[in-house]
Amino acid sequence: MPAADLVDALKSAGQTVATAESLTAGLLAATIAGIPGASTVLRGGLIVYATELKRDLAGVSADTLATDGPVAASTAQQLAVGARLRCGADWGIGLTGVAGPDPQDGREVGTVFLGIAGAEGTEVIRLKLSGDRWTIRVGAVRAAVAELVRRVRNG
Repeated sequence: MPAADLVDALKSAGQTVATAESLTAGLLAATIAGIPGASTVLRGGLIVYATELKRDLAGVSADTLATDGPVAASTAQQLAVGARLRCGADWGIGLTGVAGPDPQDGREVGTVFLGIAGAEGTEVIRLKLSGDRWTIRVGAVRAAVAELVRRVRNG
């Protein structure tokens, strides 16, 4: 699902999106911004690669980070909500995971948590991707774009 479809879907719905990205380090926001007309739908994004920035910038609770860790469904959920609220968007996307080459905090390489927050609530999808760092990061972006397009179109 190309990013152009996401920009078109959001424009048609009169909606906006914001991101809070760890694993992808801004790649999702940059992918959306690369589409002509993105300025009407992309509110902004937070790059929260460091654990404490997940708390300080995106609003992930210290308890969640201490208990579940930076790569967890609960963290992705709070990243998505934080992006949505802090950037004033209709949709928030949170991405966290392990791109490798080594496991992190007991999570295997390719483990990705994608959080999507909207007016109706937040959903987290656990992905298992394979490949090198770049392939995993690009796969996470593709999944995020496809999932949000589906939600916006199914309104």
